[in-house]
Amino acid sequence: MTDVTDKDREAFIEAVAQRIVKMRMEVPAIFFLEMHKPLAFVAGQSLLVASPVLAPFFGIDKVEQASEIMSERENVERLIRRIEELSEEGRGRKGKEGEGRGRKGK
Repeated sequence: MTDVTDKDREAFIEAVAQRIVKMRMEVPAIFFLEMHKPLAFVAGQSLLVASPVLAPFFGIDKVEQASEIMSERENVERLIRRIEELSEEGRGRKGKEGEGRGRKGK
């Protein structure tokens, strides 16, 4: 297995969180992650089991890296927090954009 640095871990978490928020799947993703957090190690190992299917799409190094990162509960919690942060930032931006637009006709 590859050694994952803090920089690699943070980049992985950021990329996954950005993708989830971009697809507007924050609620189901957080629900899924919270529900499966106690099984983080098993989930990480199942990525290795699925690596023959996933490797052609993502590369074996990325699959191993994801497996190692997602095998630790702390990293799952970091991912959840980052998704929540990005979601809040997105809501804040939408709120500020809406404030500049007044309602006409009243």
